[in-house]
Amino acid sequence: MKIEMGESIFYSWLRHVKECQIVQTNWKASLSWQLQNEDKLNHLMSVTDDFFKNKYNYEIFKNNSLSQLLKQAELDAIGTYISESGIEIHVVDVAFHEGGLLYGGKEETAMRVTKKLIRAALCLIGYFNIFEGDIIFASPKINNSAMEVLEPCISDLNKLLHDNGYDFKGRVIANEDFKELVLTPILIASDGVSDTSELFMRGYQLVKMFGDDRPTRKRTVKTTDNNAVSNDSLSELKIGKIAQTLLRETLESGKVSEDEIHLMQTKEYSKKVFDIQYPLLYKPDSVNEVSPARYYSIPLRIKGVVYYLCREWFEVPANNDRPFLLKWLELHGAI
Repeated sequence: MKIEMGESIFYSWLRHVKECQIVQTNWKASLSWQLQNEDKLNHLMSVTDDFFKNKYNYEIFKNNSLSQLLKQAELDAIGTYISESGIEIHVVDVAFHEGGLLYGGKEETAMRVTKKLIRAALCLIGYFNIFEGDIIFASPKINNSAMEVLEPCISDLNKLLHDNGYDFKGRVIANEDFKELVLTPILIASDGVSDTSELFMRGYQLVKMFGDDRPTRKRTVKTTDNNAVSNDSLSELKIGKIAQTLLRETLESGKVSEDEIHLMQTKEYSKKVFDIQYPLLYKPDSVNEVSPARYYSIPLRIKGVVYYLCREWFEVPANNDRPFLLKWLELHGAI
């Protein structure tokens, strides 16, 4: 059986960083499936083809029919995260080229990557009846000349999708972003994973056996404009995962004062500092009346004392605890 390292990396990324309960690699449609939304698919294919032909003189689909395009489709990795808020879907196409990705020239590279992103959107619309999601093309190294041509294409594609009523977000993760947004978050989120099916994680664990070096968790702050996507490694992690890893680590390090640990066991301080509704820390023998269901089941130990960490973290527009948690971690040198 052929095993691709790129697919293995994103299998782990989808499971541990995006917390997808369902992940599949090498997804292909079955010929027995009924295609849905065919009129929408033909329309989207037509408008994207016309747009890129008129603006860039690109033959995105090279006269392929919708049927041919979908038969060629293979999604390297697809993950679904299901929560009370709904369903998130993430689709990844990944390519490894040691010398830097270049499909026969920078223009051809831009056309092929754009086509892959459009085709992924068509698959989601036609086989899943889904009209929003994260669609990614990833490569550890893409030549700068190709990126300069590709980036405006992706920006135009996202606007085109939005203007036609779709909430897909196409993006390219490459070069430094590949490390910041993919590799580092995996190593933060998947500590302790022992699943032998995860080739990338098993390889990383093998390397760790022969050295004590750990990946840095310091953020790389890049100068960007207000509309740029953040390159912060933590931006890919859900707030609960940050709490379970960086916050837990910081508390267990013993660097937090005893006075603050005491305050963290009160609702007032926890609300003010973390914007959560329950005490951040719960001590089993405490007189505080709290429900254990509001706390992670795995205890943490601070200076020999056992506590449980609150699990009620939210990051929705009406209740966003994320900036509070990140501010505290930054003040305490964890990020």
